[in-house]
Amino acid sequence: MQNNNLCKICSREVSLLRDAKFDIDYFICTSCEYIFIDEAAIVPPEQEVALYKQHNNTMDNEGYVNMFKEFMKISVDPYKERMKTALDFGCGPGPVLAALLQQQGFAVDIYDPYFAPEKVYANKSYDLITATEVFEHLQDPLQTSQLLKDHLNDGGILAIMTLFHPGDMVSFNNWWYRHDPTHISFYRPKTLTVLAGQLGLKVLTFNEKNVCVLTKQPRPL
Repeated sequence: MQNNNLCKICSREVSLLRDAKFDIDYFICTSCEYIFIDEAAIVPPEQEVALYKQHNNTMDNEGYVNMFKEFMKISVDPYKERMKTALDFGCGPGPVLAALLQQQGFAVDIYDPYFAPEKVYANKSYDLITATEVFEHLQDPLQTSQLLKDHLNDGGILAIMTLFHPGDMVSFNNWWYRHDPTHISFYRPKTLTVLAGQLGLKVLTFNEKNVCVLTKQPRPL
């Protein structure tokens, strides 16, 4: 059972933000700046899948493709000389990023709990794991991040894309991104820095909007 009094990432106490208009409670951690929705407001899986299927997430969507190209400039290109294998975790119904990585010579696996549910990563590890537009849907970001770390090679890259929330609660209250009913977890760069510290990952870089790049450091001899 969820303990709404504690942050799911840093275990500090959280405060309540009530959205009376949409009848939703949010829980805010002032320590790591993580915000998460009350589990009672989470939509059922069949509704979640139906909403995903409405998205035009294909290679024919130029804006969608360009979004990933910009993501790769930050999270893949600076490190690709040392990477050969990749897992696109949460690839969605149209694994566009996986296709772009394949074009760059990566051997790519895909996983999505709804659209590619076979756990192909189970006995593997990767040089690169991407989680794009995934973290905002997670009920258990720390647990999922631990899973991803466990399948990352030493020196490998975990590249996350999720829109960072605006920080102040007035702006958050008016923020369009939280009105998607499948978006249940919201982060700041500080949140992901704390999460990385919990798992022993190192932050390599952020952008100002939505990208965080982490690496798994080699174990000391």
